[in-house]
Amino acid sequence: MGLDLEKYINPATIEKFIRIIFILIIGISSIQTIAFMLKRSLRKQLSRQRMMLITRTIIYTGYTGLVLIVIKELNYDLTALFGAAGVVGIVIGVASQTSIGNIISGLFLVGEKSFEIGDVVRIGDKTGTVYSIDLLSIKIKTFDNLLIRIPNQSVISSELTNVTRFPIRRLDFQIGVAYKEDLRKVKMLLENVARNNPLCLEEPEPYILFQNFGDSSINITFGVWFEKANYSAVKNSVFVEIKEAFDREGIEIPFPHVSIYAGEASKPFDVNIRETSN
Repeated sequence: MGLDLEKYINPATIEKFIRIIFILIIGISSIQTIAFMLKRSLRKQLSRQRMMLITRTIIYTGYTGLVLIVIKELNYDLTALFGAAGVVGIVIGVASQTSIGNIISGLFLVGEKSFEIGDVVRIGDKTGTVYSIDLLSIKIKTFDNLLIRIPNQSVISSELTNVTRFPIRRLDFQIGVAYKEDLRKVKMLLENVARNNPLCLEEPEPYILFQNFGDSSINITFGVWFEKANYSAVKNSVFVEIKEAFDREGIEIPFPHVSIYAGEASKPFDVNIRETSN
């Protein structure tokens, strides 16, 4: 007994299925090719975040159109679909005011050019490298390899510091020296530290400022200029070299202490503590 396949498989259905597969293959290939060619041709003209935004807009628009074409091939009534989509759109629009605000804020961020992908930024108490810039949020990668998502509205309304915007930057060290020390000698030692460190730049010159007379020390700000990629190496090496230079020259870095006086301007007196047994 032969099996009549036409009773179970409609040739029109098979033809429609093959046509939809063909549309999907051509459509997906075209969208990806257009996005790739556009990214390649405009790579030198646009920043990375603008290129990412344009590419994603093309991909999202293309896939939306592709879905509508497939729905039409399936002979669904798009009028009813658009009517239902309009009602759903109103509900979603009311519930997604925050998302709309994030999209608008994202456009402001892209136009403002405060940072780019790869920059190190500080937003509030979060610091890291900009990983991606999207329509609703930016993502930063922290130095301990965590990914943090920050809504665009929060970024636009917070204080933002771009640590690596410029090719060079200054690193400040807060130093305290004892009151008995020769400040001119201290200044010369700090200048030598900056001059002898190969990672510190000669121009601009090191920044040395005597800040104030503290409770137990004279406080100094010592700043050195360096290329932004050398931050960790400069901080560690200069820190060690300051300590070594002060130890070598006998410069005291004091810690907080309390002196007891006899009630008038006089030298401190010795205090002996004796232990007694019961």
